[in-house]
Amino acid sequence: MNRLSFSYDSGEERALSDISFSLEEGESLGIIGGTGSGKSTLISLLCGFYAEYEGEIYLWGKNLKDYSEQELRESIAYVPQKAVLFSGTLKDNLLWRKKDAREEELWKALDIAQAKEFVEEKGEGLELSVSMEGKNFSGGQRQRLSIARALVGDSRLLILDDSSSALDMLTERKLRKALEEYQGKKSLLIISQRVSSIRHLPKILVLDQGRLIGLGSHQELLKTCPVYQEICASQKQGKEEEHG
Repeated sequence: MNRLSFSYDSGEERALSDISFSLEEGESLGIIGGTGSGKSTLISLLCGFYAEYEGEIYLWGKNLKDYSEQELRESIAYVPQKAVLFSGTLKDNLLWRKKDAREEELWKALDIAQAKEFVEEKGEGLELSVSMEGKNFSGGQRQRLSIARALVGDSRLLILDDSSSALDMLTERKLRKALEEYQGKKSLLIISQRVSSIRHLPKILVLDQGRLIGLGSHQELLKTCPVYQEICASQKQGKEEEHG
């Protein structure tokens, strides 16, 4: 991403200004910032939801504008904060990205997403009924099922947009470990308002009012980025806390 700037309407103040960063194959990146910092706008652009912007976005050496909508959908698996499930069976939901996925692949995705245990407890396996918007599951269960669905298929980039916000710290830690073991060449981008969700990543991008104001590891940003320091202080995620 090179010198990316974006406004929702011409003449309006920019939602993003002069953003540049790179994410290599198999690399993980965290994005953090307050409400209105531009996190969601940045991800929307990366997913190809808006065609008009200043600057350049390249995915795997190819300009974003040269990808078809189908190519982007196959290459990027995006999980929003508000988990969206549709009525039917669990299997119907999990096959959304890859219609011909084998059952072993579905169970592996559920396992990585920390959903396998509660699905097995319900006793219906992949034929488990899902009501409209998944309202027969808790918020944390819906998020884990949405993550499992994104893991089915051959995407090259997995984007988790505050999509573990309803998980307790222990479950989130298990999810993080499972994703690290599974990741391989898949790039991982995690957007969060919780420092605990991204502090373990090798590279963290800090946004404030549409501008990139910090880029580095947790420890580097604690030394160099006042806004990150403030976020950590407000969440008590400073140096004194145990890593992990």
